[in-house]
Amino acid sequence: MADKEDKNPENVGGEFYVDSQCIDCDLCRETAPNNFTREDDEGYSYVYKQPENDEEREQCVEAMEGCPVEAIGEDGAE
Repeated sequence: MADKEDKNPENVGGEFYVDSQCIDCDLCRETAPNNFTREDDEGYSYVYKQPENDEEREQCVEAMEGCPVEAIGEDGAE
């Protein structure tokens, strides 16, 4: 389970985030390319844009559910 206290610093504020457990597998970037991108120097993903519509939100949830190391969380807005 992702830890909002361990978010990657590049995440934009809001509900979804990626924490330091990310293994750079590319699944989230492929599943929700409008919301996730890669930090090239360190090799991990982060949320660069929070979902703005139902389709983007569904893609973010799909990415979160498919993450092999559970590095994506959706409790960042709490």
